[in-house]
Amino acid sequence: MIKIKFKENLITITGHANYNDGNDIVCAAVSSIMYTTVNALLRIDENSIKYTDNKDKVVIEILKHSDVIDTLITNMMSLFNQLELDYPKNVKIYKEEI
Repeated sequence: MIKIKFKENLITITGHANYNDGNDIVCAAVSSIMYTTVNALLRIDENSIKYTDNKDKVVIEILKHSDVIDTLITNMMSLFNQLELDYPKNVKIYKEEI
């Protein structure tokens, strides 16, 4: 299961969807959404986020806020929410309140 943890200015993505060995559309969707958002954020402002990817864990630290940055993060989380609804056995989102 892919676990997405969202806490204030930190997003952590871990795990594997295990939807279908060799043809995992859920894992591909999460990766595509995440990489597209990260690339857009870095194009808009290379100092907007700090991003690390070590294959088993992706960490996105939000360093700056603006209307555009916040909209992209909100959009990414909205897409993840839809995946969680469509594939509840493969994606779980944990939102931590401060």
